[in-house]
Amino acid sequence: MQNMAGKTPSQSRTEMVQIIYSSHINGSKRLFGGKLMEWIDTVGAVVARRHSGREVTTVAVDNLQFKEGVMLNSTIVIIGTITYTGNTSMEVRVDTYVEGLTGTRRKVNQAYLVFVALDEFGRPTPVPPVIPETDEEKAEYEAAKLRQELRLKRRKENY
Repeated sequence: MQNMAGKTPSQSRTEMVQIIYSSHINGSKRLFGGKLMEWIDTVGAVVARRHSGREVTTVAVDNLQFKEGVMLNSTIVIIGTITYTGNTSMEVRVDTYVEGLTGTRRKVNQAYLVFVALDEFGRPTPVPPVIPETDEEKAEYEAAKLRQELRLKRRKENY
């Protein structure tokens, strides 16, 4: 593998803003969870593409926690940040907030997703290392190493 320059989380951070319309609402008059999952996957993929400079595919979604429902006409802000890289894989944390008219934000969802970078033939290809800068990014990186170990252990046990 060639030596790649690392990238900081701020270089690939991605934010999406969406107003919740009636087409996004489920039978309980709340944001349909599957729609939020789609948006989370999209934001995560953009982060992974920006970090790797490659096409990516989602290989795992874990720790997807819905903390409360999101109602019609709410503004949501979805923020994705890379937390960890392996050889070809990248973990991305995606946080979803409801933003009030005053600009205050309340976290309603958090998810971790894993993407793999693909070469021009659709095969896994190496990614640049992530270089955490802030204390929060460094703590997230260390926690991500443990999550990755657990994922690999679960994969061995399940296959």
